[in-house]
Parts: sequence; C-alpha cells; structure tokens
Amino acid sequence: MSLSSQIRRKVLQTTKNLSSTDVTTVNRNPRNLELLQFSYKPSGYHLEKPGRCFWNKLQLNVSGRYVKAAIQHYKSDVVVKADTSEWAIRKQLFRTTDRTAFVNLARVFAHRCHAAGISEMYCDVQGAEGSKVEAFLKTLEENGIVLSEPERIKPDGL
Repeated sequence: MSLSSQIRRKVLQTTKNLSSTDVTTVNRNPRNLELLQFSYKPSGYHLEKPGRCFWNKLQLNVSGRYVKAAIQHYKSDVVVKADTSEWAIRKQLFRTTDRTAFVNLARVFAHRCHAAGISEMYCDVQGAEGSKVEAFLKTLEENGIVLSEPERIKPDGL
C-alpha cells in the first residue's frame, strides 16, 4: 500500500468523524467584525466637536524636531505607529522634519499598516496644497492605504 493511499484513507476517516460531531470555531481575531463591517461603530455624543465615528483613526503629530504618525483604535490606544525619532528611520534621513522625511515616514507607516492588516482608516488631517502633510497623505494613498472608512453594514430590523 502506497503512502498517498494511506494518507487518503486517514483523511476520509477523520472527515467522517468530523461530520458526525458538532464542530465549533473560535474567532481569535477580535477585529474581524470590523474588517467585515459588522462591528459596532461608536458615534460619540452629539456635543463632541470632532466626533468619534471611526474604528481606526490616523493621527499625525508634527513637532519642532520629529514627525509622528499613529493609528488610534476607538477601544484601545495606539495600534500602529512610526516616527522619525526611531533610530532606523532617523539614520536614513538628512533632516527629520523636511518633505522627504514626511514621504519616507508615510512609506514606512503604510508598510506597518499592511503588516498589521489595516488598509482603511478615518483621517481628519487636512494638508494645504503643496504642503508636507499633503505629500504624506498622498504617499499613503499611493501605497494602498484608504483614508476613509466604509460605512457599517447594519443587520436587518435595526
């Protein structure tokens, strides 16, 4: 008897056993419902000025020496972050606050977002035309990050 026929027989036996028992699965990804757009999206209070209707929000902080980009989840703190004060990024830059720093920070940030499985986020950051912030946002979009979140799919009857 060949090895492949033994494996085939073993697979058939295990699938017969599985069909006779009740199989349950456990979702180990707590943000899976957000990706499927079924999860609750908080709307905040009506008196809040910027509002809070997002799952993931882009935060861009520009200081005198460094630029910091982060994604804030509505339930927890920072999910993904990158800044020009990190040694690996700072060593590759001539200045940590010029236009090339913004563009390269956006590339690194987009790569980290894709590695974390985040491709859509709410963005209330607005850059003037031709500014460094606009270059940052444009580079994010060029690298596959969507700067708006889709609407929540509401179940029937709600």
